[in-house]
Amino acid sequence: MTSTAFITHRDCHLHDMGSYHPESPARLSAINDHLIAQGLEAYFLHHDAPLATLEQLARVHPLAYIEQLRQRMPEHGIVHLDPDTALCPHTWQAALRSAGAGILAVDLVMAGEVENAFCSVRPPGHHAEREQAMGFCFFNNIAVAAAHALEAHGLSRVAIIDFDVHHGNGTEDAFRNDPRVLMASIFQHPFFPYSGADSASPNMLNVPLAAGADSEQFRRVVSEVWLPRLREFQPEMLFISAGFDAHHEDEMGNLRLTEKDYAWVTDVLREFAAETAQGRIVSTLEGGYSLSALARSVTAHLRALAEL
Repeated sequence: MTSTAFITHRDCHLHDMGSYHPESPARLSAINDHLIAQGLEAYFLHHDAPLATLEQLARVHPLAYIEQLRQRMPEHGIVHLDPDTALCPHTWQAALRSAGAGILAVDLVMAGEVENAFCSVRPPGHHAEREQAMGFCFFNNIAVAAAHALEAHGLSRVAIIDFDVHHGNGTEDAFRNDPRVLMASIFQHPFFPYSGADSASPNMLNVPLAAGADSEQFRRVVSEVWLPRLREFQPEMLFISAGFDAHHEDEMGNLRLTEKDYAWVTDVLREFAAETAQGRIVSTLEGGYSLSALARSVTAHLRALAEL
């Protein structure tokens, strides 16, 4: 059995927030090109991401917010929601595909067709709050996927791991004080979006790291902070907000991780999921803006997921 699904869609390449924006279509192209160059494409089960439905989105985002966002989509040009986050005529389809990828990933994993899945999609999602688009994000892809596992598949406990350089404020907003969800994260602090370090929610295991934090500090958090709490929680499925902008080559942040760290943490999480969650993992792309570092890091992540 092919153990890992790779889910994407050409619509995700069409979302464009303007020349020189770091969250660009080139991100997905860099990933695809590197996988081909490494001869790895054949090792994954490839799927096109479906469009998320309003019902699926509404488990996280109010219908009024979804409709307001849809109505702001331009027919031509670019409309800015804030200085960093913009809409183009293709954004709606891309955002629905990005959220739909996580839905399909959950369904494939729960059906036993694959052990795990990676969603190579954009726009990313973990900054999207229930009623607020921000930080390049419109719908919270990982939250929509986790809610689908809980509501459509009847799971009672899921964990979300977020190793992006930025705090997943939107994911915290979606699941704050929800005992069915444990969120474990690292992020640079103080840094955009300037949240997470003072969370009082008992189900939020946020570990802020100072600028310059390196592999040793990251691995210590995973081993000594995340894993004991995860073992106590015993999730039935693991979700990963897979941001790769904590890489030392990425100028969007100031952490010092390498692709070896992403391979290592993925190995650790895969082994943990095998112990407690029947191996079930759904990972979705968040940040990562240095194209070479992103491509190498995603490839390391995928090799670890698929045990290649």
